[in-house]
Amino acid sequence: MKIVSWNINSVRLRIEQVIKFLEDQQPDALCLQELKCPDEHFPHEAFEAAGYVHRHNHGMKSYNGVAIVSRMPFVETDIKHFCGKEDRRHCMAKFENGVELHNFYIPAGGDEPDPAINEKFAHKLSFIDEMTTWWTDRRAADPNRKAVLVGDFNIAPSENDVWSHKQLLRVVSHTPIEVEILEKFRQSGDFIDSVREVVPEPEKLFSWWSYRSRDWRGSNKGRRLDHVWMTPNMAGTVRTASVYDLARDWEKPSDHAPVVVEFNL
Repeated sequence: MKIVSWNINSVRLRIEQVIKFLEDQQPDALCLQELKCPDEHFPHEAFEAAGYVHRHNHGMKSYNGVAIVSRMPFVETDIKHFCGKEDRRHCMAKFENGVELHNFYIPAGGDEPDPAINEKFAHKLSFIDEMTTWWTDRRAADPNRKAVLVGDFNIAPSENDVWSHKQLLRVVSHTPIEVEILEKFRQSGDFIDSVREVVPEPEKLFSWWSYRSRDWRGSNKGRRLDHVWMTPNMAGTVRTASVYDLARDWEKPSDHAPVVVEFNL
């Protein structure tokens, strides 16, 4: 089962790039974040023509939005709202092989890493706290739940997930408080970072590069904000894992590159 996570930064604007990627990589399921597209304008026809006939999209105009498109049928779909907001940051699809695929778009958190003065940062921390409680309850209800959690987590947890650990310690996405709260969430499910199973530390690995850098590949000042985690009962199933950074070279690309993981299931 080949699963991809990609913050597309407007699915309608970049639908041709998405289809190009699907034709090249042929994943079984593609999880998109930051659709910036209400459900009634989601490009179903393009995905249908590409063979992705199963779709679960949860979008809104101009902001946020998540979707799962698949060649494999769903046996169940769901969405979860966090922090009392219906801001389209989660969707789930369960497959016939028993795997739950959860797609997240965690809030970015603004610029100031202080929840007392930055409401966006406070929202980010509260969102992850609520994710932790939610998953703890789900795990208690079904300890054998098999799941893959993917998405733009907007946090680079390791010093090897950023171009400069020292320079980014006070920059939102790599601050100690964010790393700590994400680790608490990871521990709530004993999740395994599937990409680091294949590309272990201390190798640097990024999935996002700022638009501000003209020569993004030359400067390589990236961060690994996009993740694919799995429950511990899926340990040993990862065949391949990589960041498809070629997409970052395309004309008017997303600032995120797809993260591709293939499982033996």
